This record gives sequence, structure tokens and C-alpha cells, in this order.
Amino acid sequence: MASKQKKQLVHEDNPAKGEWIRRFKANPFVFIGTIVILIIVIVAFVVVPAMVPEAAGPGADLNFGSYNKVPITFVPGNFFANRQGILARWYQNYLNESDAQTISQIVWRQAFEETVIHIAMLQEMKQAGYVAPEAVVDREVAALPQFQENGRFSVTQWERMDKISRLALWREVQESIAKNHYLEDMMGLRVPSAEGDFIRNMAALERSFGLAVFPLSSYPNEEIQSYAASEPDLFRITHLSRITINSSEREAQQVLDSIKDGTKTFEEAAQTQSQDTYADRSGEMGIRMAHELANDIPDSQERESVIATLPGEYSPVVKVPTGWAFFRAEEAVYPADTTDTANLDKIRNYMTRFARGRIEDWLFEQARLFISDVEDRDFDTALEEREMQKRDFGPLPLNYGGVTIEYQRANQFPTLSAQSISELIPAETNENFWRTAFFTPLGSPSEPLVIEDNVVVLYPREETTKDTADTEGIAEFYSTWISNNAETSLRSHFISNEKLEDRFFQTYLQYFVLPN
Repeated sequence: MASKQKKQLVHEDNPAKGEWIRRFKANPFVFIGTIVILIIVIVAFVVVPAMVPEAAGPGADLNFGSYNKVPITFVPGNFFANRQGILARWYQNYLNESDAQTISQIVWRQAFEETVIHIAMLQEMKQAGYVAPEAVVDREVAALPQFQENGRFSVTQWERMDKISRLALWREVQESIAKNHYLEDMMGLRVPSAEGDFIRNMAALERSFGLAVFPLSSYPNEEIQSYAASEPDLFRITHLSRITINSSEREAQQVLDSIKDGTKTFEEAAQTQSQDTYADRSGEMGIRMAHELANDIPDSQERESVIATLPGEYSPVVKVPTGWAFFRAEEAVYPADTTDTANLDKIRNYMTRFARGRIEDWLFEQARLFISDVEDRDFDTALEEREMQKRDFGPLPLNYGGVTIEYQRANQFPTLSAQSISELIPAETNENFWRTAFFTPLGSPSEPLVIEDNVVVLYPREETTKDTADTEGIAEFYSTWISNNAETSLRSHFISNEKLEDRFFQTYLQYFVLPN
């Protein structure tokens, strides 16, 4: 496969530009890994000069980190330098000069990541015990056009290159052969015909839906007030001040004793000895609901002792996450006023986090009442009577995971996220959603579903099946998607690998943004 690409490129008038641009735009990683040996060596030794920043100076060590202890260093003529040169030339042709600083960072970062992947792939092949045979490398080098004369390898042309350059060229070709083998093994995945047919059939069947949404935010204030009345202790209102000592419980007790015997005032101790965010406010914590103290005082018994402190009195020293603390009660504890909007919002937030099931149960009840109305009338009438927004989406195939597969017949595998209904975006990987969507009978409301902060009811309106001619290309492009997905995963694996020591931005800032 690689030899066919090389022959094709050698016979074109301009073997690099169009192919580079197409591959770079499609996917930089494929562009790097599958570029033919001919283009790599021409760029490395003939076309692209070394581009070292003036701020660095000729003797600077442009080290951007390491991968598995192999330095990622910019040295004129090495892989990093050549990739930086290629990218710089490409961006200069296609981007505005006014974006010079942004372009520079993009170019250098891309070259850095490509170098990481380059090193990682070579290490993978080395660990697998593969080294390109010398005879194969010799054959590839001998076929390079700069060494051809009258259609044959010219010893004279070869000897015109100095020994150091010849050795560097030979090693470049050897590395390229190893990388191409690695990429062919990793990316050359063959999709079984049955799997391709399965995906094509998924794309062929599409449904259009009506949608009813019951958001958590629609939970009425009356229900919140009812919950607050059933759990009054959670929402008691406290007004406290606090002093925190991080060093030891003994020191915290000493500070408390000095306040009690009048040696210091609470405010003075808070400003001079407290070690928390309230020190600048003389220890003032403000108004809190009882449940909001759970993070401050994890132990429930100690928390209750603080809440029970009388106005103007001091709590015992209690354990807090950052050390030890004691509190002063500024007011007597009193029940929350649930007619106050601010209190209702706090209680709603608490229920959303800790009593979500109660809210969802209420929403499910509303959804089932809605379903009953749909069965007695119809979907749109039930929406109208409840003054609910009418929302339709589709046609949509059974596209679990939001897979995007596009080809010459346009996008034949649309995604759920493309339907412009934000409430449904989290459902792309929700098996229950897809099962419900495609197994609920047409013209019938589905069972209620929880999709993050909403309960929804689907109403399948229409089902269509595309002709084979409309989906015949999807199996082929599904195979391409599989390969691209493998490539993306591989790139992510290397760039996020713990073997990578990434010092790119420190070096870049030193030599490009903040020169000495």
C-alpha cells in the first residue's frame, strides 16, 4: 500500500502540496503516520530549513519534555524541527499574518505532539522487537529520486551527500518504515461485512418523534414547602462566627480559653490567629441553614452541639476538615421561612442533590397523567391543554453514541445532538432511551424516562425505511470511521500517557513569549 502511494506521488507534478493539505485537514495524525517516505526525506533534507527562534540563540537547548525518558528536543534537522518547518510553511499559506502569535503557538504545539507520537510509535515497535531490515531500508533509499540518473540509482549522486547526512537520511527512512508498519497494524482494521450491513440497516430505519419534557425546575414551591415541613431540622437558620486553628486541638482550646477569660476579644483572635477565609471578617460566617454546616463540621453530634449554642456563647472545640474550630452563636436558631424565595431556592437545591427521588416521583406522576390524557385525546392536544411547548425531532436512526458518518450522499446517519434539543443530548449513550424510542409502538406515548434533569415522554409519529441505494455507501464509510476512531484513541493514549513529561508551555513561554 505504501509503495503504491509512493509511485503515485513520484509521478505527479507537485507530489506534496495537495496531498499534504488534504490529509492535514482531514486528520493530522494520519498525515504524520502515513506520509510516504519520499516526502519525509525530501522535506527533511532539501526543502525545510531549521527554524530556531532568535531569542533562543544558536546554543539554546529547546527541550520541551520527554516521553518514556526520551527527550523531546528541537534540534535543527531532527524530526521535531522538520515537522515544525512543514507546519509553519502550511500555516503561512492558509492563515492571516495578523494571527502570527496564535499561529506560532499552534505550529509549535502541533509539532510537539507529532514528535511525542513519533517517539512513542518507534518505542512500541522497538519493544515488539521490530527493526526494519537493512536490505529493505537500502532498497527504499536507493529508490529516492535525488539518487536517480537515467532511471537508475547513481553512485555519483549518492556520494555527493556527506556521510553524516547519508546516515541521517538512512535512519530517517528506517524509522519511517517502522512507523508505517505500526500504523498499518493499528489502523488497518477490517470491518466484517455483516457488521457493515448491520450499521447500514441501522441507518435505513428512521423515526420521527414528538416530545414532552417535565423538568426538575417545574417542581412546585408547594411541594418544596411540604418537604421542608417534614424535615424542619435540616433547614433551621443559624448565625455563627468561627475561629479555626490548623496546628492542634490544644492550641485551639488555648485560644478559646483566652477569649473566655477576657485576655482577647473574639474579633481580635479571629483576625490574628484564625486560619480560614472568615478571619478577615472577624470570624463572621453569615446566615447558614443547618444542613449547610455538614461540610464544616462532619461529625453530626459535634454539629448539633454547635447549632445548640446559645446566643453570645461559645461552642466546644470541634474537629473540622482543616484542623479544629470553635464557634460563637450570634443569634438563636430559628425555623426557615419557606415563603422567602431565597430560602425556597436553598431548599430546592438541597432536594435536587439529596432528595432527587422525591422530585422525580412527582414528575413521573405528572408524566403518567399526561400519558393518560394522550390516550384519551391525542399528543398535541394534551400538550396544548397543559400549555407545554410542542417539540418534534427526527427523522433519526438508532444512532447510539452519536456516531457521525458522512459521505457523498450527505449525512445518512444523523445524531441525536444534531436535533437541537438540549434536554436530549445526554441520552445519546442511554440504552433505555434508544430502546424506548424504537420499540414504543407508533402513535403511542412512551413510558416516562429520566434524562438527567428532566423526565421525558416520547411519541413516535412516523417510521420510514430508506432504499438500499440510499445507504449503500455507509458500510464503506463506517470502516473509515472505525479507522479514524482508532487513530483518535491512539493519539489520545500517547498524549495523555503518564510516560509523557509535558514541559511544552514552559519552554514556549521562555523562548517565544517572555524572551530573556
